[in-house]
Amino acid sequence: MKLKDIFPKPWLGLAVLFVAVVMILFLQQKYQAVSVAVSGGKEDVLSNQSISSVKEISTKEINQKRLVYPQAPDFVGIEHWINSEPLHIGDLRGKVVLVDFWTYTCINCIRTLPYLKAWHAMYAPEGLVIIGVHTPEFAFEKKYENVLSAAKEQGLLYPIAQDNEYGTWRAYGNRYWPHEYLIDIDGFVRHEHIGEGGYEETEREIQKLLQERRERFQMNEKMNGTLEAVKITTGVDFSKVRSPEIYLGALTTRGNFGNKEGYHLGGVIEYIIPTIIEKNTVYIRGMWKNNEDNLELAGENGTVLLQYDAKQVNIVASAGAGAEIMVLVDGSVKNSVVVGEEKLYTVVEGEDYGVHTVELRVRGRGFKMYTFTFG
Repeated sequence: MKLKDIFPKPWLGLAVLFVAVVMILFLQQKYQAVSVAVSGGKEDVLSNQSISSVKEISTKEINQKRLVYPQAPDFVGIEHWINSEPLHIGDLRGKVVLVDFWTYTCINCIRTLPYLKAWHAMYAPEGLVIIGVHTPEFAFEKKYENVLSAAKEQGLLYPIAQDNEYGTWRAYGNRYWPHEYLIDIDGFVRHEHIGEGGYEETEREIQKLLQERRERFQMNEKMNGTLEAVKITTGVDFSKVRSPEIYLGALTTRGNFGNKEGYHLGGVIEYIIPTIIEKNTVYIRGMWKNNEDNLELAGENGTVLLQYDAKQVNIVASAGAGAEIMVLVDGSVKNSVVVGEEKLYTVVEGEDYGVHTVELRVRGRGFKMYTFTFG
């Protein structure tokens, strides 16, 4: 039987075929949209929820968003993924995504992690996906095993992308650790936060975007969780911390180095601590090598002296063969710290904020010190 036998008028047959093709394409597109929304491209996090239907969003609404909010860039130049197969922003359409730029020795990042872990536990079943983009500050932070160890130590269960060559960092135009980007179900950046703090505001935005998601997918069940801001005490009063992060490398220094001998990249210099010292300025004694991003003890013993204005003092340090630090605060011995792997070490847990002097007496050739940070 030929088409003209079914449709005496040829144009009528073509019209019917055209309508049929359009309907097939429409249903296929709608099915794909629902599939992406449900699976997020990687994992079904809605196993305990049901989607009765999907509320259509018009091209006009998408274009209006595009005029107000930037489109989230993809993850590019990622060397390794931890806790996940490789992901792309396009895979996560239909999910609310929180991208967190961090690095594992950054004290500000470390103090943010408890909130990220709590949000992951509470809101992942509702459609939140947290991606930790680990962009290293120091060369040793590029090592996969170091990042993996830090993720396990911190109990991080969400996906982590190793952005060793700053590809994703540059794609986002980022300049800070930590920096959070909150992305809605259509792939637009709806909220940002730089540094510590602002947790209640960020959580309200997470809840807002998850509610938009529920309305889009016309979900009937109530959202899990208390819908109250996660409350975690970091024990830090930032208004009372008056010492900046201090970098100790020949190329990373920000001018907080007080020895008159100065820096000489690649050189091994014998340093002497002057009689008069200034606050928030580092002074050293002994034989030290000037590396790009650290000071390396070239003798068996050395001293680091600093007058700071804070309560807690941390250092980023390492010692391949191991090193021991005797810690003195205002002239009194407080404790000792054993340094080995490349990470952040807390050397002073003070009882009060204020101006104090810390002296680190180091024993162990090859000890490397990268930064001071405070709390």
